[in-house]
Amino acid sequence: MAAPASDKLILPRYRRDPEGTHPPLDSPGYRSTALRHPKEPLTVLPHLLTEVTGPLHGPGRLGEHDNDLTRQHDGEPIGQRIIVHGRLLDGDGRPIPDSLIEIWQANAAGRYRHTGDNWPGPLDPNFTGAGRTLTDAQGRYEFTTIQPGAYPWKNHDNAWRPAHIHFSVFGMAFTQRLVTQMYFPGDPLFFQDPIFNSVPDEKARQRMISKFDLGRTVDHWALAFEFDIVVRGREQTVFENDEEDE
Repeated sequence: MAAPASDKLILPRYRRDPEGTHPPLDSPGYRSTALRHPKEPLTVLPHLLTEVTGPLHGPGRLGEHDNDLTRQHDGEPIGQRIIVHGRLLDGDGRPIPDSLIEIWQANAAGRYRHTGDNWPGPLDPNFTGAGRTLTDAQGRYEFTTIQPGAYPWKNHDNAWRPAHIHFSVFGMAFTQRLVTQMYFPGDPLFFQDPIFNSVPDEKARQRMISKFDLGRTVDHWALAFEFDIVVRGREQTVFENDEEDE
């Protein structure tokens, strides 16, 4: 005899991330975490149906050049043009379609177009450093942009951040958001960067580094890097939050 159906709304549960995947919220080497990490136990706020069903990120919200950061102004930006592409996957390796991916980054000189960034790296009038796109039916995404430069910050003596691109991944609603950073292979600054090294597990750190993709380079136009994003499971990409879904 079948069990009676429940009229209670059952929301999806998620597998826990492997130990050591995410950095601790308080990372002593990254000094500003001492000022902003939670000091009290976290309170779990369960997602209700209205939080996981809207508002939706439809294709009508994207502009023509949102995924090509080199064509958002009248002139060409300065720097090495690159193609960044990959797939958005779930913990079982299945593609996640129709998800909004946003990026933001420094320009070729390592300067953000932001009022708080005033080190003497030059601004590029033809590069804003922000883009977005939707994944296709196979979970694929692609951006054309400029190779970002390293930049100094005041965390420790002679501190420089490795070149990186920030990624924001949305699900079907604004409450479903994950943020990570993509790095480039062979960067000489990895050894002294406390943000990169705050991730305890070496294999997890390597999943934040993109792969050079000669097959996707465009002759006389752009180099290419591949960066897959896995939102759950053993091969999960490292994200900047450490809260667990209960």
